[in-house]
Amino acid sequence: MAKEKDSKKVFDISLIKRLFHFVRPYGLFFYTSLILAILMAFITPFRPYLIQLTVNKSVNPKLAIPEWLQSILRLEQNHSVFQFIINITIFQIIFLVLESAMRFAFSFITSWLGQNVVKDLRVTVYKKIMSFNLSQFDKTPIGTLTTRTINDIESINDIFSDGLIPIVADLLTIVITLITMFCMSWKVALVSLAPFPFLIVATYLFKESVNASFVKVRNAVASLNAFVQEHITGMHIVQAFAAEEREFNKFNKINKEHRNANIKAIFAYSVFFPFVELVLAISTGLLVWWVADNRLDAGLLVAFILYLNQIFRPLRVIADKFNVLQMGMIAAERVFKILDNEDILPQNKNSNLPFINYPLKGSIDFENVWFAYTNEQYVLKDISFSVNAGETIALVGHTGSGKTSIISLLNRLYFINKGVIKIDGVNIDDFLPIEKLRSSIGVVLQDVFLFSGSVMDNITLRNPLVSRESVIEAAKMIGMHDFIMQLPGGYDYNVMERGSTLSLGQRQLISFVRALLYNPSILIMDEATSSIDTESELLIQHAIDTLITGRTSIVIAHRLSTIRKASKIIVLDKGEIKEIGNHEELLALGGLYNKLHEMQFDNYNINTTSKS
Repeated sequence: MAKEKDSKKVFDISLIKRLFHFVRPYGLFFYTSLILAILMAFITPFRPYLIQLTVNKSVNPKLAIPEWLQSILRLEQNHSVFQFIINITIFQIIFLVLESAMRFAFSFITSWLGQNVVKDLRVTVYKKIMSFNLSQFDKTPIGTLTTRTINDIESINDIFSDGLIPIVADLLTIVITLITMFCMSWKVALVSLAPFPFLIVATYLFKESVNASFVKVRNAVASLNAFVQEHITGMHIVQAFAAEEREFNKFNKINKEHRNANIKAIFAYSVFFPFVELVLAISTGLLVWWVADNRLDAGLLVAFILYLNQIFRPLRVIADKFNVLQMGMIAAERVFKILDNEDILPQNKNSNLPFINYPLKGSIDFENVWFAYTNEQYVLKDISFSVNAGETIALVGHTGSGKTSIISLLNRLYFINKGVIKIDGVNIDDFLPIEKLRSSIGVVLQDVFLFSGSVMDNITLRNPLVSRESVIEAAKMIGMHDFIMQLPGGYDYNVMERGSTLSLGQRQLISFVRALLYNPSILIMDEATSSIDTESELLIQHAIDTLITGRTSIVIAHRLSTIRKASKIIVLDKGEIKEIGNHEELLALGGLYNKLHEMQFDNYNINTTSKS
């Protein structure tokens, strides 16, 4: 998978605006967090000032206390030093409790806000992914979409809990503290902040270094997710071809890239934090030297030491928070690319659509249909044929001739490039909603996919409108009921992920029940009997014979013996229709169908002879 190029811009106004669209429902909490950030910035310098007064009052009992503070502390005009220290200590404890409560509220609200934005955004993204044209899944690794939906959206949470709002709070605290220091003594402030420019340069270099490492980490995480998901899914192929060591080496290479990127970030942290402590120590040393040399108040020294810590404490993490914000913005950009992807099957908004009767009768017309998965490499070329309601047709041809593409287009899983497909004389693009079209078409595929869950869940796809009785009835129709009841728990038996606890034939039978349950007007069977044993095939063949009566059916099969009863057989080759007719007509024609039939007949004789 190609690595994505990430923007260096921290503040992308358009992204911020789009993110705040998801913040809007929680506006009260967002503005509350901003108000708390401003309040904390203004009250932070207050405690060092109180400590300064306490120290100076202890050294000089005759020191005058501001009247506004005397009224807050409820001090008498001729108060003692002991009374002052007791009252101001009690006040500072109360003040500290209130400040801690505000910090707790700020931290909780920003995290709560981030989690709710993440929840809403993840739902929106997943809903968009479900609406994608199937071609998106053909060219996008599943692990990449998983990373976008899980990891990247989680990074957006950090914009609120550790990024944007906390950065505003920290910057306000630094600015208010600096203003307070200069108001108290601009000379002392200049001396103590003399090493400050070195810290600003170091902070910038640290931010850039860690940001570059984090970009590599993100790319490595996406690559790891895509690789692991793909190879765990296809583990049977890896093991069957003894490719474990080769694939492990590939994984190890990606994992090393992830490790190296993280180590570079760790190295930057290991250098930056001690440097901050060094600069703080130098600033403190300069402060002590200047105060002692100029015989200034001890209270001023204590207050400025506390002010320096209030400046350096957020500076230790503000560069890291900028990186968190940067990564959140990069993640948001990636997520919004998913939301901006318009390769979907849109609902037609034409108000003059024809009225469509449900259930459908089931007549099908392909009129000069051209289709390509990529660019103009057509896999279907000028396909035209008609199927009458209740008629059974068969599609045959070599692998890659376009059989499966035809049924995919009938379900509107892909856009056609040219031509028209009609059902009951209505363009399938005019079916609203699209679920109506798809619910009228039952599909049994060769590659059966079962979800982790019970047999009942896999048959109904967790549709609460489908009753247990109707499922049992459908299972009995194809002779599946007795087998299901033999499983531990019957219909509640957990088939595990991808139906791993069932045989291929059993999974095929369950998918057949799933397709027949909804009584579709059109039945499609794509190699439905190619992967099952003879006994299961007899069960399905009996069900097919019963169900195709009065129902439009399209059968795709390599076994030509299973389609002799079809009223029409369409022979495809390299995306083109070569022959159309029934079994006898095509044999008499002596063309491609006849060659396919002879090949299968000869293979059958060879296999029979070898067994005997």
